[in-house]
Amino acid sequence: MTAVADFRITLDGKDLSPKIRPRLISLRISEKRGGDADQLDLVLDDSDGKLALPPGGAVLTVEIGWKAGAGVTTGLVDKGRFKVDEVEHSGPPDTVIIRASAADFASSLTTRREQSWHATTIGAVVQTVAGRNKLKARCAPALASIAVKALSQERESDIAFLRRLGREHDAVATIKAGCLIFAPIGAGITATGKPLPSITIRRRDGDRHSYRVEKREAAGKVVAEWHDRKGARKRKVEVGSGEGAERKLSRVYASEAEARRAATAESKRAGRAPRSLGLTLSLGRADVSPELPATAEGFKAEIDAQPWLVSEVDHQLDNRGGFTTAIKLELSSKGNAPSGER
Repeated sequence: MTAVADFRITLDGKDLSPKIRPRLISLRISEKRGGDADQLDLVLDDSDGKLALPPGGAVLTVEIGWKAGAGVTTGLVDKGRFKVDEVEHSGPPDTVIIRASAADFASSLTTRREQSWHATTIGAVVQTVAGRNKLKARCAPALASIAVKALSQERESDIAFLRRLGREHDAVATIKAGCLIFAPIGAGITATGKPLPSITIRRRDGDRHSYRVEKREAAGKVVAEWHDRKGARKRKVEVGSGEGAERKLSRVYASEAEARRAATAESKRAGRAPRSLGLTLSLGRADVSPELPATAEGFKAEIDAQPWLVSEVDHQLDNRGGFTTAIKLELSSKGNAPSGER
């Protein structure tokens, strides 16, 4: 039995799917990790000129999945709420293109701010940022308790600030279901704090794949400086094996502990970079999203042996009932613990 894709789009609780379905040309949802908002692109046929244009700012709730078919799990998966950013009408043939971004990604997150924190914790900082953006804070316990001696947000938007904070702690800031989730990369927790399930990516499920190993195989030594107030001079910490090119972080940290955490985070990130795996699933999987731990099966032994982490997902439905999912995976940090700390 041929698999047939399905979707549901609602506006203020009203199901628009019966009107959209006969006009659908394509529906695409792009999900990325971290401070980038999920995106919805909806292309509709308006050859009869009777399609009403949605108002800017309208919030659409989108679910995608399979209606029927062999080898697929039927049912719809909620992919979130999207606020309409842009509407384009073009032709001929006349089409309407609707572009929307995750509704939880508040505009206040991109407003530049200035604030300083002293003698606090990462958890308290995340709580403050979440609160002023009307989000609930979900900070992983391993990060929430980390002491912060001094931290400044200088003419940075909240999302840029969170990205920087994430880089320094090998963490990711994600906005989902009204929550600001700040957790170690690969920790895999939901908006309610529950662990994410792991998935298996099988070669037979895809129609093409790409495995890449970059030339630099080993992450080099990472150097971070910190200001020693008692000694009135800069000191440094080094993390890594020392193989490969040395990396020096540009920022000078307030304490040795903060410098070491930042250097360790950079070392982990560099360790993930050399290997990547991309796969397009001919039968889309709406349950796949960024941060899910993954296992590869049916590829080369070197690929199957690696612990993987989903970094980007692109779901696409078309007017023929097709549904594909493109997945980008990176090497999980669980398989790349830094060594040689000093």
